[in-house]
Amino acid sequence: MKIRELRQKSEKELQQVLVSLRDKLRELRFNLAGGKVKNIKEIHQTKKDIARILTLLKEKYAKSKRK
Repeated sequence: MKIRELRQKSEKELQQVLVSLRDKLRELRFNLAGGKVKNIKEIHQTKKDIARILTLLKEKYAKSKRK
């Protein structure tokens, strides 16, 4: 996901995307252990997307605290 796309979403939507990405990462790790994952880059990309979302949520939280 691009950061531009994520910045346009509300906090609630970001939370939902975060939950779905964490589920996806859990499934990818499980499949990696079972030898079913062919694209290991997908795990790395999912981790990066999760980090982006957490960063945006932290920024939005900090902005709401300042007001």
